Amino acid sequence: MTTTPPASGDRPPDGKSASAPIDLQVRNYDDPDAQLLVKALYAEQLDTYGFADSPDSEIVDDYGQPSGVLLVAYSPSGQPVGCGGYRTYDQVARVAEVRKMFVAPEYRGHGLGWQILRELEHRAVSHGARRILLETGALNYAAIRLYLASGYQAIPPYVPGRRETNRAFVKTL
Repeated sequence: MTTTPPASGDRPPDGKSASAPIDLQVRNYDDPDAQLLVKALYAEQLDTYGFADSPDSEIVDDYGQPSGVLLVAYSPSGQPVGCGGYRTYDQVARVAEVRKMFVAPEYRGHGLGWQILRELEHRAVSHGARRILLETGALNYAAIRLYLASGYQAIPPYVPGRRETNRAFVKTL
């Protein structure tokens, strides 16, 4: 699915738009392009915080439809430049959790994270989710701004042991 820059009135919260069409594709978590990006996210988190959840600790099937999805964003040249996924967090309460949001540094600041997040929300709703949770690093100010501007509300941590390093958010879909 190729996405073009948002139309007027349908722009990321910062008012910017992607400078070129981006192709968002569903990939398996263990797909080489997905792994390239989640490992880049892991390395960035290690560099920033000194620790991170290993990409190998994820359950591949958590990101398989209909319980979840992993999207990879491709540049016009076909290079994987961003990713994000959601998985079912609580099936009974219909809660999804956004995970593995990452945009390559050279593609940041142009609305790509917003495009990925918006598509994840759309897909979660189409699979019955009513709320969506996520967490991001406390020092990831751009992500925190994105989530707040996208209608997420700060909540207490829902993952044990992450009070100081992460910020948690929820949105009713």
